[in-house]
Amino acid sequence: MKRALLSLSLLAIFSAPALAAGPVTKVNGKIIPANRAEVLIANQIAQGQAKTPELEAAVKEELVRREVLAQAAAKQGIDKKPDVQAQLDLARQGVMIGAYLNEYARNVKISDADVQKEYDVINAAVGKNEYKARHILVESEGEAKDIIAKLKGGAKFDDLAKASKDPGSKDRGGELGWGNKASYVQPFSEAMTKLNKGQYTEAPVQSQFGWHVIQLDDTRELKAPPIDEVKPQIVQRMRQMAVEKHILDLRAKAKVE
Repeated sequence: MKRALLSLSLLAIFSAPALAAGPVTKVNGKIIPANRAEVLIANQIAQGQAKTPELEAAVKEELVRREVLAQAAAKQGIDKKPDVQAQLDLARQGVMIGAYLNEYARNVKISDADVQKEYDVINAAVGKNEYKARHILVESEGEAKDIIAKLKGGAKFDDLAKASKDPGSKDRGGELGWGNKASYVQPFSEAMTKLNKGQYTEAPVQSQFGWHVIQLDDTRELKAPPIDEVKPQIVQRMRQMAVEKHILDLRAKAKVE
């Protein structure tokens, strides 16, 4: 749960648009400020839309409709209800948190040496090879041992894979496709990378998902992309890591009574 909350916090990071100061229009005498339009337009641009007169007109109409509905709700006292006030408080808090995290991320200093170090760490984790593997996932060690015994007796891996509890691979003979060693959980990856082409694990492999019998079908060399090609993604990853660490640090220092 803690990890999920952190992820939600990181998703709040966004590029703040340059906000205009003047009004968009008035609704029943109440001014709608232009910065609201700029925020909605920036959100649409971030989703791939171009800033056109049509988009600006659609945003203006959306703001008018929102204001009409907000005024109607306020007229009935909806905004005074405790549950609505709590939701408004949370929404305001979320926007403020997003702006704060965005500002923090922008100010994180990342040098070329930092990027090179992270690039090396990622490459070490990924490794120099890709693996084409298949597996059979079962509930118990005993079931896995029974499958290994059947394989030694001449049974086909494809046929035995039909008993796997992995719905994504059981109907494909247990095939997982190509992946680097970092694509799999540690116990699975460690066992898989020790196999030679065509071999299967002669002892069950346990992970948090259950017990695996793994067969390695093939390997191929994995060439890392040039650092300049992936530098923007690495910088973004490092900023996100810095933000997550900042959140954890603040939480650790907080006095919760």
